[in-house]
Order: sequence, then C-alpha cells, then structure tokens
Amino acid sequence: MTTAARRVVGTAQVRVEGRAKVTGAARYAGEVTFPELAHGWLVLSTVARGRIRSVEADAVRAMPGVVDMLHHGHALPLDADFVVPMLGTKPNPVLALFQNDRVPYLGWPVALVVAETSEQAREAAESLVVHYDTEPHDVDFGAERPGILTADGPGGPGLTEKGDLEAELAASVFVVDAEYTTPEEHHSPIEPHAVTARWDGDRLEVVDANQGSPWVVDHLSRLFSLDPAAVRVWSEHVGGAFGSKGMVHVHQVAAVMATTMLRRPVRVVLTRRQMFALTGYRSATLQRVRLGADSHGRLRALDHRALSMTSTVYRFVEPAAGFSRVMYDAAAHRTANDVVPLDVPTPSFMRAPGEAPGSFAVESALDELAEKSGIDPIELRIRNEPERGPVSGHPFSGRHVVACFREGARRFGWAERDPRPGVRREGRWLLGTGTAAATYHVSAAPATASVTAEVDGGYTVRIAAADMGTGARTALTLVAADALDVAPDRVRVLIGDSDFGPAILGGGSMGTRSWSWAVLQACGELRVRVVPGVDIPPQGITVRYDTTADVVAIAQREPRERHTFGAQFAEVAVDPATGEVRVRRMLGVFAAGRIVNPLTARSQFAGGMIWGISMALHEEAARDRATGGPVGADLAGYHIAAHADVPAIEVCWLEDPDPDDPVGIKGIGEIGNVGSAAAIANAVWHATGVRHRHLPIRPDRVLAAGAPRA
Repeated sequence: MTTAARRVVGTAQVRVEGRAKVTGAARYAGEVTFPELAHGWLVLSTVARGRIRSVEADAVRAMPGVVDMLHHGHALPLDADFVVPMLGTKPNPVLALFQNDRVPYLGWPVALVVAETSEQAREAAESLVVHYDTEPHDVDFGAERPGILTADGPGGPGLTEKGDLEAELAASVFVVDAEYTTPEEHHSPIEPHAVTARWDGDRLEVVDANQGSPWVVDHLSRLFSLDPAAVRVWSEHVGGAFGSKGMVHVHQVAAVMATTMLRRPVRVVLTRRQMFALTGYRSATLQRVRLGADSHGRLRALDHRALSMTSTVYRFVEPAAGFSRVMYDAAAHRTANDVVPLDVPTPSFMRAPGEAPGSFAVESALDELAEKSGIDPIELRIRNEPERGPVSGHPFSGRHVVACFREGARRFGWAERDPRPGVRREGRWLLGTGTAAATYHVSAAPATASVTAEVDGGYTVRIAAADMGTGARTALTLVAADALDVAPDRVRVLIGDSDFGPAILGGGSMGTRSWSWAVLQACGELRVRVVPGVDIPPQGITVRYDTTADVVAIAQREPRERHTFGAQFAEVAVDPATGEVRVRRMLGVFAAGRIVNPLTARSQFAGGMIWGISMALHEEAARDRATGGPVGADLAGYHIAAHADVPAIEVCWLEDPDPDDPVGIKGIGEIGNVGSAAAIANAVWHATGVRHRHLPIRPDRVLAAGAPRA
C-alpha cells in the first residue's frame, strides 16, 4: 500500500449500512419473503433421555393451515457421515435430523410442523403429542464424578506438561491452590436464528442468519448429497451472533428438508427458548489453578486444569486451560482441558472460547498470589513476562502486555491505589479496583474477493464475508478505498453471498483480517488492469483474487506465537448491607494490530468489556436436575447486563501493526471480554477483602461471604 493511499484506514467512519438499519430498509433472514411461503415450527423433546415411542401426527395434520409434519417416520435421508472442519475428527450426529427415534437430551428436535402461517404452525406444534420411553438422565456437573477424560479440542491438545510440578510447588515460597467456577452461559444475540429455504429450479437457495455462507453451503450440500454449485446461501444482515451462528444448526437442516419435500419456500425461526437448546452455549467450567512462586514472585510452578461438559452425542471442549499456555511460564508447567459427557446439548464456540473463562481463573489466582507475596498485581505480572511461548517455545511475533499495563496504570490512576482491601469507603459503599491481563490468538484463513471497476467510475467489491454488527462491511470499504486510492463513497461492498466464492467465516477474530487481505490484493491487481484515459467497458473490469497461497506462505515461515494482548482495569462499589455490586468505571488498553475503523473498533472493545460485566455479575444458566433443562430459558430468567449496569468505559489501544499482514490487522472481536470479568472480581476483593471464585458474583453470594460494614 502506497503512502498516498493511506487516507481512510485508521480514521473514524460511520457504518455504510447504518441508515438502512435504523430506517428498517435492511432485511434480516426472518424478514425476506417469497410467494407461497410456508412456515415451519420445531417441536422439541420434553424428556432428557429416551426414545420416541409414537407421534400422534394425524391429529396435527388435520389442523387448520397445516401443510405437513416431518419427524423420524417421515423425513428425507441425510448423509451426516462427514467431519466438520475445525471441530474434530468425528461426524456430528446432531445434524442428522429426524433420522432415528433416539432422544439424547431435553430439547432434542423431534418434529417440524409446516403450515401456511407462523401462528398456525406454532399452534399445531404445541398441540402435538409425542409419547416417549424415558431413561434415567445425568446432568450433574462436577469434578468428583466418573466419566471425566482429558481431550483434544479446538484449543489444541488436551494436556501439556513440562518439569516436576510437585517438586517446584514444594520449593516455592508462595503457593496458591484454588478452584474457580464459571456457569453455563448463552450467546443471546438480539436477532433469533432464522432461515428461509426454497428451490429455484434445480438450485437450492437459502436466506440465512449466519457467520459464513460458504460454511453453510459445505454442510448442506454434504447432508443432502447435493453439488455445492447447486446451493446458494445468502446472509446480508445478521443481528448479532457471538459464535452461535458460526455453526450449522438443525433449524437450517429442517428448512431445507421441508422445502425439498414440499417444493415450496419454507421459513423456520427459532424462539428465544428454543435457542437455549439448539444453538450452542458456553459450558460451565470448574478450574483448579495451582501457582508456586519464589520470594520475588517469579513463578516456579503453574498448574491449570479446566473441566467442562459436553453432550453424549458429539464432543466439544471449552479450552479454558489454553489461556495459561500463552500468558505465563514456569519451570514446571502443566495445563489440561478435561471434559465430561452428560445428557445435555452440545456446547459451542462463544465469544473468546476458552480465554474468557480461563482468564477469570488464572488472573484471579495471580491476584491472590500478589496478595500473598505483597507485590503489586501489575508488578507481579511484569516479573512473569515470558520471552517465548510457555508451551510452544516459539518467539512472539509481538507482545506488548507490559506496555498495556503501564499505559493503563497511568490512565487509571493506579499509583494512587491503596493496596489494602476494604479501606476505601464512600457512604455505604466499599470501593475497590482490580486489573487483569487479556490475550487472544491471531490467525488468518484463505478468502476470495472480486473487485469490479464500473463504467460510472465506482467500484464493487464482492466477498462472502459476514457482518454480524461488528462493522466488517465498513472496514472492508475503507481497505478497498485506500487500495484503489479513491473516496469510500465510490466503493460498494457486497457480502454474505456464497456465490462470491470461498471465504472463512466471521469468527475467531480472523474475519476482517482474512477478508481484507483478499480485498487488498484484488484491488491492487485491478489498478494494474485499469489504464488511465481508457474507457471502462459496459460490463466493467473485474479482478478476482484468492489468498490461499499467501496464507500458506505465512504459515510456512518460522513458527511464532501470534496473539493480541491487553490490560483490563475496573473500579467497583459494593454495598455490604445488600450485597449489591456496581461497576463504576472500566478501562481497557489493547495491543491488537492496526485499527481499521476506530469508531466501530471502540464499540467492539467496549462491547467485550460490557460482556465481562455481564459474566462477572449477572449471567448464569442453571440446569434443573429433575428435567435436565435450563431454568428460566429466556431473557427474563437469564440475566444480562442492561444499560443501568454499564458504567463509564474507556478504551484505548497501542500502535501494534502486524508485519505479516498486508494491512497490519490482527483482529479485535474477542479480546475485549478476556480478563474483564477477572478485573471486576479482583476489584470486589479489593473493596471487601473477600475472594469470590465463583461467577456470577450475585448479591446473595456477597452477603453469604461477609464483608466489612460501616
């Protein structure tokens, strides 16, 4: 990129689709309509384990408006015998919709009612009687139980270890040995999952809410034994996802099955309650952290063992121990991700999978070590900065944790902090401050982009990217404008259409990085093709670029640890009489690559930090042992942070461009909610002198733990 072209990347720009969204012109998956559209409503199991004995289908089919009802005795055969990329080495039976009578957990889809209207479909679905042969179920999650295994997962190997852990712990001057827990958490995007499927001649078209249309094409074509070229998935606007729309779920399979059987368009929209069973969640975790340090606070031993739960039908591991594989080193270092299969739905990726719960445990333990050793929490972390990856041994491509802490300490006023807990008061409130480190891995994947020089002097970029509200569409507009050396209003970016070619999904903080690479290269080649003074033909001039070779070339270089880093700060007020905890202010300082659009980037960082407030103080899905399902599976029973819970939030970042990325991007989607819950928990300790190792920090837990009173 030439110096002259660097004009808009790095400047604050409003969303290019903002007006369409606030005026209602933008259409989401549940709003796009077609002639003769039918509506499907899923029926979920009411037992947590067993078999379907019978389905009283005739009575439902006779109800007004009902077109058909699909279930295991009336369904298309599916080929679910394929491995899902990035998830493991075994096929996912969850996608084998209506293929047998087995029920592995409460909320398993047992039927789909299709009717002329959504209301008719719902009434019929709620009238359906299903008879089950029930079996005893097991949803008890805990460390003292059989069936626990150490398992590889999306975060890497199940176990890493070096050194003599017990010997180093025994030789340590200061030792922390504690258990930390996080509850089951759900994504809760504002837009429920929705899909509309139809056949246009011999081609299947799917209007969907997802994080990657090519990913959905791959799954659907395999499941229904279709040529991928005969499947088109379109997802222009998505109202939040946080990982839940990165996977293919049964509602998409149901809509395609129904439209294929009925040969008319079918829409399936999930209710909020159904989403708690069908679209993934973050598993509860139980983590034991053992730290041993010398008299100067330098770690001699680190042991981080994390337990999560999964379903009995398909394994997903929440890689919480992965946080320790990056942040801190010791002569003896062991991390383990354990999992126990239960009669529950399969968990899934949720914003900062692994790092969010893992950072709470480790950063809380570091704070306890700071207390025991009498060392300032920031100074303790600085003393334990590793030179290389603690597990890999590879050099870091860039690691600015110390710089983030120092800048944050300056801005937050850390130097004036009294380290003693429970001494700051303001009326009835106890005040405290806390801090924690943050990190998230950096990666890129191949993508294909095309750019067309139009006869009217504009440019059209086409890429199967996804914008879930992150501002990706605007970021790509800025990257293209700089690469073409034109104003952003001359660039139109079209996204979300699988016909635009293969592209990685929007997740893992690698979407904008991967897509921008392809857009930048395509624009560069187009500038070579467009000759100044020569007219553009009516059809325009189009260049298409695939970054596969570029990404592979980077991967073949010397191995490096590639991550974003940050430092989180929080101030809280605690009322010891009521147990109320209020976050008064937060500060996040991040080293996260080149920031393409400061306006939307600030929202991403701050949104993650607000997520940390929600994780620390509110979010908790309790599972009923009797039914096997979540209690209060809606936004009335599942509490998330509201506007009144959000304090003044300050976000800043350091200059940290990635030299291996042509734009300098690293990715910012996840890191904002890494470490934020730990910073709040550490602040609660500083306010009260009481450690809270179990999230969320509810008022009843504060009261039960006790705190100084005026």
